[in-house]
Amino acid sequence: MATVRLSDIIDTTVFQDLPPVNDPMLTRLLQSGVITRSALLNSIANAPGRMAELPFWNDLDPNDEPNMSNDDPASTAAAKKVVQGKQIGYVSYLNQGWSETDLAAEMVMGGRAMNQIRSRVDTYWNRQWQKRLISAALGVLADNEANGAGDMLYATTTDPFTKAGFIKSAGTMGDLRDQITAMAVHSSVRDQMDFNDQIDYIRDSEGNLIGESYSGKLLIVDDGLPAIDAGTGNIDYISVLFGAGAFGYGEGTPTTPTEVEREASQGNGAGVETLWSRKTWLLHPFGYQASAPTGQSHTRAELESAANWARVVPRKTIPMAFLRTRNDGEIPTT
Repeated sequence: MATVRLSDIIDTTVFQDLPPVNDPMLTRLLQSGVITRSALLNSIANAPGRMAELPFWNDLDPNDEPNMSNDDPASTAAAKKVVQGKQIGYVSYLNQGWSETDLAAEMVMGGRAMNQIRSRVDTYWNRQWQKRLISAALGVLADNEANGAGDMLYATTTDPFTKAGFIKSAGTMGDLRDQITAMAVHSSVRDQMDFNDQIDYIRDSEGNLIGESYSGKLLIVDDGLPAIDAGTGNIDYISVLFGAGAFGYGEGTPTTPTEVEREASQGNGAGVETLWSRKTWLLHPFGYQASAPTGQSHTRAELESAANWARVVPRKTIPMAFLRTRNDGEIPTT
């Protein structure tokens, strides 16, 4: 019986040239404006080294009162200047592999199609991309609670998710609150929204459900968001409000993005093949400097650490806010 192996059904050159099925670039999260991808960030992600200096121009100070014009030639005005700031980010070099033994391939009915393998690999990386984004957002919150007096957070120790809580959380952005375009919530918070009949369902031209929104904001449901035991049966949930440009994103090209590795001696000589996939990402929250990772790239635990982040711009210019709400662990049924 012939054995269909990964190397038989995957042409690695074709694999890496085909457009991904679930690329983060195609998600509504990116299309919402939360993520800004630019040629500059792509070039930084492709450059040697892991540290990225991300310059930005500070705004003109609105508190500077204009000069009072007069007709005295001896009276001269001093011009103001605009100052450039700097953010520090780090490129992440990531990889994952999936193995298949020849013996296992021989014992199943038929082989897996290349398109199916490709679609699952893309889905895996899409999920990892979103998890790392949310981990970085939680790190920003941890830094804010430790060093920023919680000025990006509205917290209630008594109420579940409500429109009032959402408004107060958005209000921490001041008059820039209208920049909010998306919100990430735990599935239990999403259930509360559903019970409150607050979710709008987004469908394509054929009526297929393609997404959900709350108050005109893209709704992202991810159980990687904290569900914190608050005692006496209560659970606190963290929701994240994202504004336009909350994160910058650049993507580099690994030397070998995809390859199939064959180890003839493994499986006690039966043979094992592994599909390896690699990514180079620069995903960075606006207005922050990151600390150097312990290894070559930040782990998700490091991204979530308060010690990893330091804010370098005023709070109001950070297009992100947080909401902490409390449930008793059950969604009401009446």
